[in-house]
Amino acid sequence: MKHRRMPKRKVAMAGGAVVALVAAGVTFQSANASDNTEQFAAKPLSAVAAGNLASTLSKDLGADSAGTYYDAEAKSLVVNVVDEAAAQIVRKAGGKARIVENTLAELKTARQTLTTKATIPGTSWSVNPVTNTVVVTADRTVKGAQWTKLSQVVKALGGKAELKKSAGEFKPLIAGGDAIHSGGGRCSLGFNVVKGGEPHFITAGHCGKAGSEWSDSAGGAPIGTMVDSQFPGNDFSIVKYSDSTEHPSEVDLYNGSSQPITKAGEATVGMKVQRSGSTTQVHDGEVTGLDATVNYGNGDIVEGLIQTTVCAEPGDSGGSLFAGDTAIGLTSGGSGDCSAGGETFFQPVPEALAAFGAEIG
Repeated sequence: MKHRRMPKRKVAMAGGAVVALVAAGVTFQSANASDNTEQFAAKPLSAVAAGNLASTLSKDLGADSAGTYYDAEAKSLVVNVVDEAAAQIVRKAGGKARIVENTLAELKTARQTLTTKATIPGTSWSVNPVTNTVVVTADRTVKGAQWTKLSQVVKALGGKAELKKSAGEFKPLIAGGDAIHSGGGRCSLGFNVVKGGEPHFITAGHCGKAGSEWSDSAGGAPIGTMVDSQFPGNDFSIVKYSDSTEHPSEVDLYNGSSQPITKAGEATVGMKVQRSGSTTQVHDGEVTGLDATVNYGNGDIVEGLIQTTVCAEPGDSGGSLFAGDTAIGLTSGGSGDCSAGGETFFQPVPEALAAFGAEIG
């Protein structure tokens, strides 16, 4: 959708009020991990194919899996494991095995410790398989006693966690790509979907509440009604179309063309992704963390998010995160901007589809 009525409805973006994300860099550490000589060559894989293999190996390895990430340069899936027996399974499947110090269970325990002892507004944490740690980021509002408390908790976790400071402020992003409007707010359409055989679209949950009406222009006639919205905890919502306008499964690329979307997929650390939004249009970046917990303040804590280096600004919320023809996420929030750079957090699309009983279409 654009800012006017049109014969086709495209996928994208988000809306109405707030700001984008923090720059939390990734430090590549070698102290916690080592690569072993492999008997089997790693298969060259696309990022999406690597994500599928990661899901399969995660089930096969169980507790022996310590996370995965995509090596874009080598086009291979790197799988962290805790012993040589597990490494052999990875190699036979076509992945690159890497024996690391911290298990996923240990990193999960570290996250639980952070939740119990350091639930502070303006913080986020996510597992980074490249560093084999939980990366904790504090925005500029975390200072004084809160910063001291957070630092002490992270220090006590030893090699399981690392602390970073952001110059920005974590906020949900309101507004976005092909703009959608409700009342005085503007958000972005994420992806067109089908639920119960009827056309809908998904966007960020913080954009509005169930029962709110949405238009593709400020003050325009409603094109749909939000039937379900989840925020905080999750950050996704679904709107049922109420008009007969076409709604192809596409993302607006803002260059006169669009990207067809044929399926939804899981993010993988190292995956190259693009974001489309009405404020800043199309930008690209890389997935740096998964299962991120973000505390936006005022009790608004969202879990299970994708962390990336893609920039975003107010007006991009709810918009599309995608890799080729695969829907990956919905823009949630973060800090920074598209001049100086920043990071964003995204609600995974597969989770939203499962919650709503919907599919891409």
